[in-house]
Amino acid sequence: MSATAQPQEGPRPRAEMPKELDARHLRRRVIELAVLIAAVALLVSAAPGLGDVRQRFAEANPALIVLVALLQLCSTLSYVVAFRDVFCRRMSWGFSYRIGMAEQATNVLLPTGGAGGLALGAWALREGGMNTEYIGRRSVALFIITSIPSFACLVIGGPLLLLGVLPGGVPTVVTAVFTGLAIAGVLVAASLPAILSRTRPEPGASRVSRTWRSISKAIAGGVVDTGMLLRSGRWKAIGGAIGYLGFDILSITVAFAAFGASPEIGPLIFAYVIGQLGGLIPLPAGIGGTDGGLIGALVLYGNPFSQTAAAVLAYRAFQVGIPAALGAIAFIQLRKELSETETPAAVCTQLAEPLPAR
Repeated sequence: MSATAQPQEGPRPRAEMPKELDARHLRRRVIELAVLIAAVALLVSAAPGLGDVRQRFAEANPALIVLVALLQLCSTLSYVVAFRDVFCRRMSWGFSYRIGMAEQATNVLLPTGGAGGLALGAWALREGGMNTEYIGRRSVALFIITSIPSFACLVIGGPLLLLGVLPGGVPTVVTAVFTGLAIAGVLVAASLPAILSRTRPEPGASRVSRTWRSISKAIAGGVVDTGMLLRSGRWKAIGGAIGYLGFDILSITVAFAAFGASPEIGPLIFAYVIGQLGGLIPLPAGIGGTDGGLIGALVLYGNPFSQTAAAVLAYRAFQVGIPAALGAIAFIQLRKELSETETPAAVCTQLAEPLPAR
């Protein structure tokens, strides 16, 4: 399977930016995000029944709050490390940073399970001169690699919690269900290349059929590339993915400590992973969905409501704010770079082929 890009003659065609990334659409999303943040702040500051939460904020440890922000910064930078190592280790760190941070800002503004950020990254890399088929495969590989640590927390942590190896009381049924779903997800992902390889377009197939074939090929190729990346010991991709999740978990753990709580780490991590599923609700920055999911899951796994609500709100302020602020700046710089530099990713065109096995 060789997809090595061939030199093209004549002017390079411009890649069309996804419509959801145009300036008008993003401005509307920013306004929606600002309104939601203001509504949450008003609710916390004035709503009856939240006096304990407000008291927690009044007694918070400021040094630990700063540490929460620093850990979130480490998480966002870890994603950039994984992004560059998955796509192209020859790509400049500056270009990689701008795409990686812009992707994370897009995921804040366009909460579509990471699809918005991947669409932006695909556009920027195509505009930068990278092979389209390779971008599709490696976008899938990046999504899988950055998701593996979360699935590992469920697949490994669930049985350990159920067997009592990890301390802390857990709801048995909920833990067993999510552990089973995670195991099923891993098995399905591993089977995708064999399943999707059977998808072949018929002669004279419709545009929809051809599109589905292209998507199937990218997904199957991405799963295969993921295996090759892992087997070849791409420690920056692996470490970046672990850091992307790990620093985020450390961030919310320190947020609990800032409000005087020290939950058991096993139930905390498991509840954190399933609580993040609330971000699948299509709201700007997942506000309401992710916050509610995290608070609900963490309380279900034995944490007091007032401390949990305060910790989650403090953690989420930085989880949303840092990538949104840095990513917005990176997006502006990225568009400027792509308009001034013909092919900043052209150095990677010869990498559009499978990695050699070790």
